[in-house]
Amino acid sequence: MNDPLSDFQLSFQQIELLVPRVNKGIQFILVISGELKIETSSRFYYMEEKDLLVINRNQLYQIQGSENNRVMTLTISDAFMDHHYADYRNRRFECYSKEIDMGREGMILSIRKLLANVMVSYYRQDESYRIEIKSYICQMLLILIRNFKVEGSVLEKLDTGDLRIEQIIDYMEKNYDQMITLEETAKKFFLSTGYLSRYFKQKMGMGFSRYLMNIRLKHSMKDLLYTSDSISQIAMNNGFPNTKSFSAFFKEVYGMTPHVYRDSHHVQKEDSVQSYSKEDTSKFIQSPEIVAKLSSMILEDEKPYTHTETRYEKLPLNLAKPVSMTLNCPSHILHIGEIIELLKEDVRSQVLDVKRDLQLRYIGIRHLFNNTAIPPEVETDEVIPTTSPYFNIDSALEFMKKNELSLFVQSDYMDISRNEEEYFTKLVQFVRHCLQLYGESFIGEWHVMFYEPYNTGAEAKELQRVYVKLYNLLKKMVPQVQVGVYMPFSFSKEKTSDNHKWQLEHGASIDFIGFNANQNDVVDFQELDNSQFDLAKDYIKEKTDKLKRYLKKSHLEKPLHLVAWNTLSGNTRYTNGTFFRGALVLKNVLDIANDVKTVGLWINTIVHEETGKNKRYRMDGVELFHYLNGKRPAYFALMFLKRLHGEVVAHGHEYVMTRNERGYQLILMNGTIINPYFSVEETFLQKLNKEIHVTISGMATGEYQIRKHVFDKDHGALYTKWWNLNSKYGMDAEIIDYIINSSRPSLEIFDETIEEEWSFYSYLTSNAIHFFDIRKTYS
Repeated sequence: MNDPLSDFQLSFQQIELLVPRVNKGIQFILVISGELKIETSSRFYYMEEKDLLVINRNQLYQIQGSENNRVMTLTISDAFMDHHYADYRNRRFECYSKEIDMGREGMILSIRKLLANVMVSYYRQDESYRIEIKSYICQMLLILIRNFKVEGSVLEKLDTGDLRIEQIIDYMEKNYDQMITLEETAKKFFLSTGYLSRYFKQKMGMGFSRYLMNIRLKHSMKDLLYTSDSISQIAMNNGFPNTKSFSAFFKEVYGMTPHVYRDSHHVQKEDSVQSYSKEDTSKFIQSPEIVAKLSSMILEDEKPYTHTETRYEKLPLNLAKPVSMTLNCPSHILHIGEIIELLKEDVRSQVLDVKRDLQLRYIGIRHLFNNTAIPPEVETDEVIPTTSPYFNIDSALEFMKKNELSLFVQSDYMDISRNEEEYFTKLVQFVRHCLQLYGESFIGEWHVMFYEPYNTGAEAKELQRVYVKLYNLLKKMVPQVQVGVYMPFSFSKEKTSDNHKWQLEHGASIDFIGFNANQNDVVDFQELDNSQFDLAKDYIKEKTDKLKRYLKKSHLEKPLHLVAWNTLSGNTRYTNGTFFRGALVLKNVLDIANDVKTVGLWINTIVHEETGKNKRYRMDGVELFHYLNGKRPAYFALMFLKRLHGEVVAHGHEYVMTRNERGYQLILMNGTIINPYFSVEETFLQKLNKEIHVTISGMATGEYQIRKHVFDKDHGALYTKWWNLNSKYGMDAEIIDYIINSSRPSLEIFDETIEEEWSFYSYLTSNAIHFFDIRKTYS
C-alpha cells in the first residue's frame, strides 16, 4: 500500500547554504526564525521571521541563511498536483509575503497557520494525522490556486516525466553563461544534432537556441536590476555573444532597451549567493522548541482568510483619464410621521444623529392639523387664554429652527376634503402664527407637497381645484415657500394616471414634483426564479430617468424629490432583518445623486405601520433606526455618501473615487440583487461574495495612511449580533446596549508608500461596502 503522505516532503531545517537546484513540484518555504536570502534565476528574496515564499516547479534556486535560523519547507509532488489540478502545467504561483497587495494579509496568515498545523500534526502523529495533514495541504492549495495563480511560462509546462529533456534543461540552466551549442549538447547526451533539434522543439514548443536565449535573458534580468554592472558586462556574464544581440533580444521581449528598463525599475542592490563549495550546509532539526514555535503561529489572533467560494474581478483605475461625472449629493427628508413625534427625547436624539452624519435638510410630516398636534379650541372664561393651541408644535419648530432644519409637509387631499373650509382656516392661522414667531426666512424654506395616490376616486378637476387653492393661499402669505405635487408615475406605461394629468398643464403653479420608486413593486417574491430579479436591478435609476423624460416632453421640468422608495426587502420583516442590503441602498442613491434634490428616509417603521399582530405592511420607505434605537444598514450606507467629497476621478457601476485636499477616497460595492428569501441560506450567499483586485495608476506619489472601513452583515448590521445574542429568556438593557454600540462598520489602518501605481485586494460579501480614506501624510 502506498503511503498517503508519499506525495509530500516535510522538513524543519537550519540552513546555512543550499547549492543551486531545480525545484521539483510546488514548495512552500516558511521562516520560523532567523533570516534567509533566496536567489532564483531572475531575482532575490530576502526573508525574515514569519515570511512565506512559494517556489514553482522547475524553478532554479539557491539559499543562503543566517546562523541558527529555523526554516520549514513543504514540497508537494508534480504527481499529486497533476492528479488533482488539471491546469497545473499551465500555471505558476506568485506568492511572497513581503510583496502581497493590501487585502491579502489574511490569506498569507491562513497559509502560515495551515503550514504550522501540518508540522504539528506530523510531530504529534495521532490516529488521524494523515487525514489532517492532507486536509491542511488541500486548503493551502485552494487558497494558492484561487488567489495567487498566473499564466505559466514554458518552464512550468516542461514535462518532467521525460528524464532526458529534464537533464538537458538542467544542463542549460546551470551552464547558460558558457558557450552552449546544439551540436555540443547533442553529443553530450548521445543524440544526433537533427534529432535533438526536432525532439527539443516537440517537447518545449520552441527551438533549442530560442529557449537558451530565454534562459540567458531571465538570468540577465537579475544582473540588470540587482547589480551596477554595465550592459556589456551583463551580456558577457550571461552567455550572450555581444551587447548588440543582448539589447536586441531584450527589446524584443520587454519592449524597451536594457538601459531604459534599469532606469525605470529601482531595487536594492544584492550580491549573489556564494555557493562555490557545491555542497549543502544544512541540518534537520527535531526538538520541543519547534512545536512551541509553530503552536504560537497557530494561535495568532489575527483573522485568517477562510473564503474559498468567491467571484474574482480585476478593477484597473487610471486617474489620468478625464472623468465626465460630477457628484452632487442630495439632501435627505427624514419622515417622522406626525410633528408631535419631535417632542420625544429619543426621536430628537435620533434626528440629531442623522443631522450630524447624513445630509439631513428636512423633517417630513403628515396630518399637520390633527387633534394631537393642535388641540381643538375649548370654551374658557379667561379674558386672555393662558394656553396656546400651538404649544406642542412650537416646541417642535423651535427644535428644528435651532438645528437648521425645515419642514417638508405632506398635505393629503383626503385630510383637506374631510372639511375643506376648516382645513384652510387652520392653515391660515398656523402660518400667521409661525410668521409672527419665527419670521419669513424660516417659513420660506418649507416645502408643502399636495398628495393623492395613483388609485383615487377623486376627479382630476377636483384635485386641480384644491391644489390651486392651496398654492395660491400659501404663496400669498409666504412667496418663498415651495409648493409642489406628488406625481404617481407608472414605470411600465411611462406616464401618470389620468386623474393626475392636470399637473402637466399647471407648471406655472408647481414648484417641485415628488415621486416614489420601490424595487419591491416589480418582483413577485413567491417566485423562486432568480432571473426575474434582474427587473429590480436598476429600477430606481430607470424610473427616475423615465419620469425626467416624461416631464421634459410635457415641458414640466421641475426639481424632483424622491419622497418614498425602497430597495428589495421581501416585503416582510422575515427577510428585512436577514437580507443585508447596505450596498443596494448606497448604489441606488449614488445612481440618482445628480437627478434629485432630496431623498426621503423613514426614522423607523413604528410611525408608519398599522398595529395588529402578524399584519403585513407595505415597505415603501428605507428606515434608519431599529425599534430599540440601533442604527439600520441604510444609516451607515448613507453616512459614507456624506463623507465622500472632492473631484470625481474614477467611477463605474459599483465604485466611485474622488480626489480632495486630504488625498483620495474610494468606495467599492458588491451590489447583489437576489430573492431576499434566499438570504437566510448562508451557503447560497457565499457564492455571491466577490474579491476585487484594484490597481490604481496616476496617484500622487508619496506616503499615505489608508483608513479602510468595512460595512457588511458582520460589521455594522444589527441582526447578526441580535441573532447570536438571542435567548429564549429575553434581553435586558445590557444586552441591547452592547448590540447597538458594537454594530458599526469596522476600521483598519495601513501605511503605504505609493510610487508608480498602487495595487490591493478587497473581499466583499453580499451587498458589502468598503470605504477607503487615502490620506496623504506630511513628515
